[in-house]
This record gives sequence, C-alpha cells and structure tokens, in this order.
Amino acid sequence: MSIEAFTTDPMPAEEISKLTGMANVIRALSMDAVQRANSGHPGMPMGMADVATVLFSKFLKIDPAAPAWPDRDRFIMSGGHGSMLQYALSHLVGYKAMTMDEIKNFRQLHAKTPGHPEIDHDIGVEMTTGPLGQGLATSIGFALAERILNARFGNALVDHHTYVMCGDGDLMEGISHEAASLAGHLKLSKLIVLYDDNNISIDGSTDLSFSENTLLRFQSYGWAVDTIDGHDFKQIEGAIEIAKSNNLPTLIACKTHIGFGSPNKQDTSSAHGSPLGDEEIAATKKALGIDYPAFEVPAEILQDWRDSMDKNKEAHAQWHARFEASPDQMTFVDTISNACLDNVSETIDDIKKQAANEPTKIATRKASGNVVDQLVDILPNLIGGSADLTGSVNTYKKGNPILSKDNYNGQYIHYGVREHGMACAMNGLALHGSFIPYAGTFLSFSDYSRPAIRLGALMKQRVIHVMTHDSIGLGEDGPTHQPVEHLASLRAMPNLYVFRPCDQTETAECWEMAVNIDDAPSILSLTRQGLEPQRTTYVEDNLSALGAYILDDCDGEPDITLFATGSEVEIAAAAKAELDAQGKKVRLVSCPCLELFWDQEGEYIQSLICNNSRKIAIEAGVRQGWDRIIGGHGTFIGMSGFGDSAPAPELYKYFGITIEAVIEAALK
Repeated sequence: MSIEAFTTDPMPAEEISKLTGMANVIRALSMDAVQRANSGHPGMPMGMADVATVLFSKFLKIDPAAPAWPDRDRFIMSGGHGSMLQYALSHLVGYKAMTMDEIKNFRQLHAKTPGHPEIDHDIGVEMTTGPLGQGLATSIGFALAERILNARFGNALVDHHTYVMCGDGDLMEGISHEAASLAGHLKLSKLIVLYDDNNISIDGSTDLSFSENTLLRFQSYGWAVDTIDGHDFKQIEGAIEIAKSNNLPTLIACKTHIGFGSPNKQDTSSAHGSPLGDEEIAATKKALGIDYPAFEVPAEILQDWRDSMDKNKEAHAQWHARFEASPDQMTFVDTISNACLDNVSETIDDIKKQAANEPTKIATRKASGNVVDQLVDILPNLIGGSADLTGSVNTYKKGNPILSKDNYNGQYIHYGVREHGMACAMNGLALHGSFIPYAGTFLSFSDYSRPAIRLGALMKQRVIHVMTHDSIGLGEDGPTHQPVEHLASLRAMPNLYVFRPCDQTETAECWEMAVNIDDAPSILSLTRQGLEPQRTTYVEDNLSALGAYILDDCDGEPDITLFATGSEVEIAAAAKAELDAQGKKVRLVSCPCLELFWDQEGEYIQSLICNNSRKIAIEAGVRQGWDRIIGGHGTFIGMSGFGDSAPAPELYKYFGITIEAVIEAALK
C-alpha cells in the first residue's frame, strides 16, 4: 500500500481547520511555557505539532482516565528536549494530573513538567528521556514486551503499538544503530518511529555533520520506510495507517520546519534551545492566527481534543469486557503483577542447602548459571539474554525457548554484540511491565552499557545486569578485558546495587535480592576463575541482604578486621587462618553488596566498622570507595593501575593480592 492511495482525495477543509487549531494550541502552550521559564526548547514542539495532533487524535490508543491500562499504546518522546510537546498533549487529552498550573510551572522544582520528561504514568510519560538515542533504543524493549505478551495471551488481551518521536540527534547517536538493527532483525512490526527530519542541529544545518541517507540505512536494517510532509495532515494520517499494516518496524521521515510559524526563527538553530522572546512569540501567534491569551485554551479546541479520546474509552471498555470473559484472566493478572516471585525464596533456599551439603569449588559465573537454571523454571516473566557471550556468562538454561522473529514466546534473547542496545532493551522490557529482564556480558564492557544502566537507575527499574570476568582473575585476555575501575565506578552511581558474591551460597542470595529489589537495577559481578566455598553451613537467613556480614569471627573484640568481596574472600579467609594460628584476633567480613550495607541501620554499620581494630580491605579493583569503611589510614590490597596478560595466579602474585600481602599488612 502506498502513501498515494491515502492522499488522492484531499482532506476536507473543515477537518484541516480543526486539526490546525488543535496543533496551534500545542505551539502556543510550548512557546508560552518556555518563555515563562526562560528556559527550554520551543522549536521541536512547534515543528512536530501537526504530526503529534494526527497521532494523538486519530491513532494513539490511550485512556487518560486509566493511565495504566495494560493494552494501551506506548508513546515515547526520544528527543526529550521537546518535552513541552508531551506536556501540552497530556493536558489537552485529559490527564487529570497535568493541570494548567503544571504547564505554567514548566522546569520548576518538583513540578510534573521537568526540563526533560521523567517517567510518570499519571501524565502519560512512559519513560525518562533526554540523553539522545535512549528513548529510541529503549522502545525496542517496549515493542518486544508487547510481542511476548501477545504470543502468550493473543490479540484479545494484548495488541498495541509503540510510537516514538525522534530527531536527527537520536539518529546520530551510535545507539540508534544497535537498536534499529536489532528491531529489524526481530521484525518488531508494532514499532513505529516518527522522525522529525528538520535538517537543523544546535550548531546549525545538519549538513555540517550528517549526510547519510537515513531511509536507506533503515531499509538495510529490515525496516519499512516512508517520507512525508510533516505539515500535511493527510500525508501524516496515511503514513501512520500504512505503518500499522506493515509486518516490519517502520520509520516515517517527517519533513518539518523547526519553530514552525515563527517569522524570524523558523528553520534556524536559534529556535532549538532558547525562548523565542516576547516579540517573536507575538509575531508567531499573529502569523498562525492564535488570538487567545497565554495559557488559555479555547473551549472549542479543548473539546475537540477531549472528544478525540472517546474512541479510546470505548476501546478500553471493549478490552475490559474481553478481559473479564477471558479464561486467561488470572494468569494475565499474575503476569503483569509478577505474582510468581512468591516462589523465589524457597528455590534459593534449596540451592543454599545443596551448596552447604555439597561444598564445591566453582566460578561464580557458573554458580550464577546454577541459579538461573532454577529461576527460569519458576519465573516465566524472567527474560534472559547475552551480548553474544552465552557460553561465557552462563545466562542460558539448555532447552529454554529462544525468542526470535519466528517465535516471540521465548524466554531468551540473542542480542548480538550490542551491549548498549541490550541494556536499553532490558530497560524497555521492565518499563513496559510484566517482565524482569536479565542479560550478560563481561564487566569491562559495562562501559558500553553505562548510559542505559544510569537511566535505569534514574527510572527505578528492576533490571539485572550479569557481568562476568570481573577482575584480573580472567587472566590471559589482558588489561583490555580486565576490569579495574569498574566496580568503583558502578558503585558511585545512585540507586544501583552492585553485587560481588564469593561462592555458590552468596551468589544465590544475591540473585534473590536482585530479583526482589523492584525499584533499582542490579549488577552481578562474577568471576571467571573457580573459588573455594566459604559458606559451608546452611543458614536460613539471607546474610547477603545485610550487604556486609561477619563470615568468620574471633573471640571478643577484633585486633584486625578483614573486609573482602568476591574472589578475594578466599584470600582473606586463608590469611585469617594463618593469623589465627599466630594468636591474632581476626574478624573476616564478607561484603557482597556495599550499597545494601549502607542501607542498614546505623547501629549495625557501626558494629562492623566502628572499633579499634586494624582495618584491611581486599578487592581486585581500585581503592576508591573503600575509605568509607576502612578509613584513610586503613590498608587496601588491590589494584592501582591496569592489569596485564598472564595466567590469573601469576597476576595475583605480581600485583600483590595474596595471602602473604594480607598477613604482612596485618602484622605491620
């Protein structure tokens, strides 16, 4: 089907007039709010107002009275700087929380209208955007989630689209390649991207830095593509109608004018990120025929917007009737509420009992694989994957169905070598609802994933990043692959839990915490090399939930306290045994998650770190962050620079992370 089939008959003048009025009120609110705040980006909302008007009034399936309706369409403003477009739309279509006072408080403290959209279902904001490319890439996860749920429950309960608005900047970012390539490979046909093709960037014309053929690029990924006049309502409607019928993801290049209607700033970079100014706003309103005061919406136009939602209310009612009649009703409710988590504690307990009964030397990446093998059987909402490292990161249970373009009812995704895209997609799976995503790569490659990890932390999303080969202990692959600063760097990120377990039992406990922490992402930092078991006696309580705990104590107050994580716990344990034999009073504290430790009550924290003992921390990473525990005069045994290429035992000896080094520091 071609766009010409939809544009042969002209749109009636009356309808054009109505849509123009509906679009112009978006422009007016955007100009006025940015001017009032003396900060913001009016150009994009003014340029994409016509596209947004058609999308929201004719296609987007949402019910502002029920913002969390599971089968609603998802709208993502990838170019988050154009936030006033979304806020204006949220007010116009009737989200109660988006009042005119909120519009007036644009970019003010604690308003629902921050500079860039922040996840808030009450106003129709599905995710936090701003860093360019993140919204577009995260939309892959949204579209994937819809396909998975559709495969499980059918069209009656799950049949919705994900719409994205993006700009030139989103498509310049490298993440757009990873995401678009994956979406094309998986044939995510419910994904429709509306590209604001206005040829303007902050520095000026996009000709300065951006000359590729975007449509051919996306075609090569396996997308359907189209190009339209972004100010022609008939073309916009026709293009979206075609996109909905495609069996591929669709990119629609909407040729628009940034700052549309502004006599002196349209099609210039000055319209992008600064208020237009009172005089230019007055001239723009005159040119567009806007004759109503600032922050006022004519009753007739507001009614047109509210009436456009009537079809969605009916669609919601019809969906609810199907839901009530569905034999899958309870399963669907359990799925979207993650009710299956009730079984996790018992499963973890069984793993801990077996680990105590059959203590075995094991790499924590393999210990993690043992946990995954059990969890995927009881958690159908656990969606796994890896960045082309499945055999190394142990994230796949043999026989588990693979998710592909031919089978969306899978539980494991081959993301390919796309660490950043993988992390973004996991954020989208979590944001959509119903799923707990996890996927693996090497810890050194967390740098590729970091922007998405940070955004997941900011959005408080439960995403589990399995990061293996977590130190010089990986050996011969050398310093490019040996993480040194990564643990400290990730621990510095707010609302991110970094787990580094020392054996099978701690690994199981850390997985239990990661699955149950529903308002933050987690990192599981795991070893390549085998580690001796440390927890050889079964304890029902999840000791790792304390973040740090006494693994092996002395009689009375300690003279020496050893703090260690992961692969260095066995070194600390061996050193303690030697020091015990010399009559020293040594306490060994395992620290699988420092963030959880600092979450504990002050009295517990003081019980471990506020004493007169000599404090020594052992970790095969940099010192940064440890002084809070051991103090500036405490001893740190770890790394102070990059690693090297050699077998792991030689590297530990060369860099001085040894039993002998711990004993020497303790006795000094």
